[in-house]
Amino acid sequence: MELNELINNISNFTSERDWEQFHTPKNIAMSVAIEAGELLECLQWDSPTKSDLLQDSKRLTSISDEIADVLIYLLRLCSILEIEPISNAERKLELNKKKYPINQFKGISKKYNS
Repeated sequence: MELNELINNISNFTSERDWEQFHTPKNIAMSVAIEAGELLECLQWDSPTKSDLLQDSKRLTSISDEIADVLIYLLRLCSILEIEPISNAERKLELNKKKYPINQFKGISKKYNS
């Protein structure tokens, strides 16, 4: 499935349930944050490695479900606000490349200071 088809499926899912009335930008942004919090809950209280997670199918499914929820809400918000997600992400990546040049930030996790 292509991205535009997924966005259309999300919009149809919403429309079929008459949920557009509840899908304000604020409500959807809040839902993104809530689902991101649920993703964090999947990793709360321990620090599993990538290998640990790949070997724990139940936990990996829980993480996958929360990632899907975050993605669905983000794509819904893009649809509502008429933001094209791929070109928007590419634009932001280009800004980040300028903000975090390799020669100054390679191997360094410090935050950019303006």
